[in-house]
Amino acid sequence: MENKIAQLQMIEQNIQNVLMQKQTFQSQLIEVENALEEIEKSKGKVYKIIGPIMVSSNAEDLKKELNTKKEITELRIKSIEKQEDQLKEKASKLQSEVLKNIKEKDGESK
Repeated sequence: MENKIAQLQMIEQNIQNVLMQKQTFQSQLIEVENALEEIEKSKGKVYKIIGPIMVSSNAEDLKKELNTKKEITELRIKSIEKQEDQLKEKASKLQSEVLKNIKEKDGESK
């Protein structure tokens, strides 16, 4: 029983880690989408930030690069969501087992 509770705690911690990763990728996705919007609005030159400097860039090349980054980020988010669902399902099963054991022990002690 203690082992299952410890496993449940580890799974909950893993879920928190996965949620933080998901949030990071969602933020990156928003940044990429905003950059793509700004490129569409832009009439003149566009610039790309590389480390500490900004470099003039071709709008079409930059769009392609950002769209690729967007696709990769969306795939990562989907992958993380699958992992999150699996962990939640595992946690739910363990939680049910633990509660069942507690009820059984509680019934025996009465």
